Amino acid sequence: MRVILGPMEGVLDHLMREILTEINDYDLCVTEFVRVTDQLLPPHVFHRLCPELHQGSQTMAGVPVHVQLLGQHPEWMAQNAIQAANLGAKGIDLNFGCPAKAVNKSNGGASLLKEPDLIYKVVKACREAVPEHIPVSAKIRLGWEDPEECFEIVDAIEQAKADELTVHARTKTGGYKASEIKWDYINQIRQKTTLPLIANGEIWNYQDGQNCIKATGIDSLMVCRGAFNVPNLGNVVKHNHQPMPWKEVLALLLRYSEFEIEGDKGLYYPNRVKQWFVYLRKEYPEAEEIFREIRTFKKAAPIVEHIQRYQDKLLAAPIA
Repeated sequence: MRVILGPMEGVLDHLMREILTEINDYDLCVTEFVRVTDQLLPPHVFHRLCPELHQGSQTMAGVPVHVQLLGQHPEWMAQNAIQAANLGAKGIDLNFGCPAKAVNKSNGGASLLKEPDLIYKVVKACREAVPEHIPVSAKIRLGWEDPEECFEIVDAIEQAKADELTVHARTKTGGYKASEIKWDYINQIRQKTTLPLIANGEIWNYQDGQNCIKATGIDSLMVCRGAFNVPNLGNVVKHNHQPMPWKEVLALLLRYSEFEIEGDKGLYYPNRVKQWFVYLRKEYPEAEEIFREIRTFKKAAPIVEHIQRYQDKLLAAPIA
């Protein structure tokens, strides 16, 4: 069984990858997307989103990191795929699933699901441009509106010789609604394609992972949002570990705080950590109280102080 830590734009940055791969047995990570328009991007753009390129395209824990590209021009996607490969990327992932309005408006991400022929051209151009030993993968949704669209899309990606495909089992219009998940379509795709597949969507715990494997016939799973609800979700899904105790989550938050403040995104720390609390409170009721107190803070110091205070109080509490 493989468990992949998927990309989340504006949330799952390199510092978060570092933290989460250190405490989980992930097999692979994918970066936030590099937005490709009509130019060859300079190396610093790739290094900003994937500083792991400086250390063999892997996290300090040794988990491989693939660089994700998002764009609609085959020739420029290919040129930037070459750039990423030359900078040492262990793999190139092509985003055809992002549902964000700003991205779709400029004909990127999920908007290409309406144009399987263009998806074919983008994947083919990148696969032919990049050395054979570097995998070129793609990530899609089932379609824009109709899940039946997935078969033509998958066929286009297979014909273009992609090495692997992640399928998020909802359409673009299905958004992130749990009721819209359609794992059975991944099973149908599996029966029609020779492409290695990764299943994605609504995997929040061990049982979800097992249900997904049973429904799809695929034992490669990608987790995204759930990895913020339960920081050790990779091990929960892969090894049936128990969710991390709240006391350990607090320690992890403090460690992340040190990482963020010392890192190149220190200015964004208040928003990032508040965003994480939004996810955590779905699994840990204790997170709600801290979130209520820190939500108005715009500086890092009082946020860290509050987290530290809660940890001290927890450690000082008598053991029942």
